[in-house]
Amino acid sequence: MVQTSVFSSPTDTELKVWLQELASLVISGKRLTKEEALLLSQIEGHDHILLLCEAADRIRQTCCGQTVDLCSIVNIKSGNCSENCSFCSQSAHHPGNESPVYGLKPQAEILEHAKAAAAAGAKRFCLVSQGRGLKYNSPKSKEFDEILDTVQKIITEANIKPCCALGEITLDQAKKLKEAGVTRYNHNLEASQSYYPTIVTTHTWQDRVETVKNLKAAGIQACTGGIIGMGESWSDRIDLALSLRDLEVESVPINLLNPRQGTPLDHITKLDPLEAVKAIAIFRFILPSQILRYAGGREAIMGELQSLGLQAGINAMLIGNYLTTLGQPPQADHAMLKSLGLQGGEAPIPGEYQPHEQNQQTL
Repeated sequence: MVQTSVFSSPTDTELKVWLQELASLVISGKRLTKEEALLLSQIEGHDHILLLCEAADRIRQTCCGQTVDLCSIVNIKSGNCSENCSFCSQSAHHPGNESPVYGLKPQAEILEHAKAAAAAGAKRFCLVSQGRGLKYNSPKSKEFDEILDTVQKIITEANIKPCCALGEITLDQAKKLKEAGVTRYNHNLEASQSYYPTIVTTHTWQDRVETVKNLKAAGIQACTGGIIGMGESWSDRIDLALSLRDLEVESVPINLLNPRQGTPLDHITKLDPLEAVKAIAIFRFILPSQILRYAGGREAIMGELQSLGLQAGINAMLIGNYLTTLGQPPQADHAMLKSLGLQGGEAPIPGEYQPHEQNQQTL
């Protein structure tokens, strides 16, 4: 067991030794406790946070390797959403000043987006729709059938793997998505169970969990994460990471709140980049083998420090534009990866990565 008495007022050397010891235990299979994660959240100051990032990056290298998972998304249906998620400008309860409103995009247009994403280097392409979920669509609706057909067209006509984010779905719908060729589905928990009612009241955190369980039961990988910077505590952030570990999700999008005008959270002060990378590093300690994905808010919050996240445990990125905001050019992302000795591709899911013998000998 790691001795934590040194944590009261550590020197740089003492803190580094403690963090590396804890990282070694995590690499060997230890599951971090909430108490240990809370200790990590108490680390303050530029130099000490960088030591935390260094230890988290070692976990990432050992458990996941050097490949950064690249994906892209398209908003296939936008605005007038029935849900009141406080962070989202697509809600009909508080529509953002610049949020577009349109129905399901034509298949040909979605296919063009998919081909462009593949050309930009993305390996996966996610179809994202507003709304509580397909689970609540009218039996007469043909929307789900149209989406299934589009998924199959992407598989045959674009050099990219289709994913979906269509809200809550039933087990039967999950099985149909699997049959159509969907292997990964995004459905974020957004926040801890205790903090969730603070940001959403039109559905529950458990509703989200039920869909994640349906995905897993159907054999679809769960791309499930949350948002940092909505006013939650460190305890809330850690509870979210622990819940994701318990659910055994494969991919974890980490969104950094970029407050949108017109939403209830538009007054929130933007995250400090160092606080963001501290959260990323703690997630890596809790989720050593999961794909941790830089998602919304990366450019807006991190700015010129974006590469620091990739040195703090991140091993995946959205490239291109987001749902309601623009991202930086994919060429800039590829250049950033190259400068760090990383390569874009498909990162291994938990249990897949096997370190080379040389890497094992140097650890």
